[in-house]
Amino acid sequence: MLNADPTELEKFSQLAHRWWDPGSDFKPLHDINPLRLAWIDGHCGLAGKTVLDVGCGGGLLSEAMSAQGARVTGIDLSDQALSVARLHLLESGRQVDYRKVSAEDLATQEAGAFDVVTCMEMLEHVPDPASTVAACATLARPGGHVFFSTINRNPKAYLLAVIGAEYVLRMLPRGTHDYARFIKPSELVRWARLVGLVPDDLRGMSYNPLTGRYALGDDSDVNYLVHALKDV
Repeated sequence: MLNADPTELEKFSQLAHRWWDPGSDFKPLHDINPLRLAWIDGHCGLAGKTVLDVGCGGGLLSEAMSAQGARVTGIDLSDQALSVARLHLLESGRQVDYRKVSAEDLATQEAGAFDVVTCMEMLEHVPDPASTVAACATLARPGGHVFFSTINRNPKAYLLAVIGAEYVLRMLPRGTHDYARFIKPSELVRWARLVGLVPDDLRGMSYNPLTGRYALGDDSDVNYLVHALKDV
């Protein structure tokens, strides 16, 4: 069975036309994109690397990695998001190969094909995140880099990521996140190790409502990122 939730796909598909509007529902992604790009580049050096962006959506991170000199493939299951991503290439002049395919299906076709695999802000939206983690591991070459970002599962995360972000600050549309699908770092690290990934960096991402800025740090109570290396 396809590891995708039709309700989640439809939710983001309906918003796809606003993906590149920095004042839209996707403003948080625009705000964090420079942070996550710098963090990824600092670990692997994107220039010249073959990169797969899993759950690429409208292509914010895919294009940013392409601008760093990476050869990027972006995959997603939303036709609308991929159409927006391809259309934006005409404006930006970047080169990204966008494909409609799941990580699991691509893993059966191109195992070990990528130096770098990114899966950002996606795991909390799929029915079986462990399956996605396994597919990402398969797609990375031995010694390659795999990056994840998602949301922790605890009362603080519910208060800030759901109540705060969706209902109080209205940074995101209501219903964007389902608390039951949030993932503890211990769970993500365990899934990674089971499929031959070696996590070596866990970084928290926090938001300051007074300054309106995000920052990376040691607080992984809410949003966090994980870098892992594929076993040789």
